[in-house]
Amino acid sequence: MQITITARHFDLTKAIRDSIEHSCEKLTRYFEQIITIHLTLSLENNRNLVDISLHASKFNLQAQADGMDMYLTINEAVDNMEAQIKKLKDRVTDHQKRRLKDDPKYVYANLYEHDAKKKTKRVVKTKRMVADTMTVDEAIEKLSEIEDDYIIFKNVETDNINVLVKKDSDSFKLLEP
Repeated sequence: MQITITARHFDLTKAIRDSIEHSCEKLTRYFEQIITIHLTLSLENNRNLVDISLHASKFNLQAQADGMDMYLTINEAVDNMEAQIKKLKDRVTDHQKRRLKDDPKYVYANLYEHDAKKKTKRVVKTKRMVADTMTVDEAIEKLSEIEDDYIIFKNVETDNINVLVKKDSDSFKLLEP
């Protein structure tokens, strides 16, 4: 990460530079692909203005702040940038989760545990698996071969996710949405 500082209408001190570098290190906690950060510090009519431009691999962000104290103004601008990065990161990760959730080849199975005292159920484990595409007869054959009590598959005939449950050695139960 490269930090560039431009000072307008005042002299940049080493203390301000160190404060900026320390504040900008905070931003790498949330997003590590930051390429450059450019800060423009200016003094206009006894008001301090700070503009931050952040360039990362796929996006550019900008934040501004103004105040009477330069250190507080820098911290406010970095906090604004931090909020933008958090929002962007949440949007990217939510998009990826939504894509996985909407993908029809993944099936989510929630296993519940019954709590007798509270008379409630709670999720114990969530398992993500790939649903094989097969007919009901193929699923029965495969379920007979494995030791599990159920099999989740994508039915060729209906193009839906189905669950085949083994009731005993000769009978099965087919659950269709």
